[in-house]
Amino acid sequence: MIVLSVSALALGGCGRKGPLDLPPTANAAPGAAASDTESERAAQPSVFNPTYGSDAAPAATRGNKRPFVLDPLLGN
Repeated sequence: MIVLSVSALALGGCGRKGPLDLPPTANAAPGAAASDTESERAAQPSVFNPTYGSDAAPAATRGNKRPFVLDPLLGN
């Protein structure tokens, strides 16, 4: 069971890093991927872009604090 789990995790990381491949019938501009600048990439949302949205306003305001059962244990 352990060997199977370790091999599944190891093989799950296999693959190529990059954009998805287009279907053979797709009409892609050949220079579109090569013309990306650093500022354009920084403005795009991505899992690998931790700075995306850091200048944006919060999505929701902080709500009222509601009591929780374990609050006396934490001293709050």
